[in-house]
Amino acid sequence: MSRIAATFARLGEQKRKALIPYITAGFPQAGITPDLMHAMVEAGSDVIELGVPFSDPMADGPVIQKAGELALAQGVGLAQVLQMVRSFRERNDDTPVVLMGYANPVERYELKHGAGGFARDAAAAGVDGVLIVDYPPEECEEFAAQLKAHGLDLIFLLAPTSTDARIQQVARIATGYVYYVSLKGVTGAGHLDTAAVEEALPRIRRHVKIPVGVGFGIRDAASAKAVGRVADAVVIGTKVIQVVEDQPREQVAPHLSAFLREIRDALDS
Repeated sequence: MSRIAATFARLGEQKRKALIPYITAGFPQAGITPDLMHAMVEAGSDVIELGVPFSDPMADGPVIQKAGELALAQGVGLAQVLQMVRSFRERNDDTPVVLMGYANPVERYELKHGAGGFARDAAAAGVDGVLIVDYPPEECEEFAAQLKAHGLDLIFLLAPTSTDARIQQVARIATGYVYYVSLKGVTGAGHLDTAAVEEALPRIRRHVKIPVGVGFGIRDAASAKAVGRVADAVVIGTKVIQVVEDQPREQVAPHLSAFLREIRDALDS
């Protein structure tokens, strides 16, 4: 059983919901990411989504775009992200790590390291799952097979505009969990409509038999608790970036931990 499957199985037995924070690798400082990952776990996070910096992130709003630009300016690319995961694994062999990003860095990595090199090296580094925003299910069956051969889960986004046919396509290939984007727009945009989320999830679950996480628009304990009532996991990205972006280095981890503990407590209440 994969780390992701084992984590959701344990949480299901405990009747608890997964907390999945997102942080851009290399932000706010290039070398701080493994320490932040450990702080996330200590604050009650169940899965970590680690953003791979990219220059043209079409699904990301201005907050995460800026974080990615700062990380790129510090020389953080996919190879460095894998090294960060290796460093994290020196002290943590249990918490799932999911890389979230775009096709271009993966394809550039494979041009340099050979076909299938990304899946091989990600698995060796200790990655558990991959979410590539611009790989639709009908175009990535070979990529999915490479990941599966190395024990990696392939995670997909679904949105309010997803048709039943698209949900069925995702359900056929996706493993680990599915990430439901609660808003029409980029990360950090709009107002979370929990009633709309509650209405959408039963339609998704008619086809998707793995856990469903919800993200985009979750900014505080109240919104996390509301989504946690209906979803299997709560994903928080933009607000995490905002919590740490202006902090001096020694305060980044404490501020992040305090914020995530509030979310964890709300989900468990």
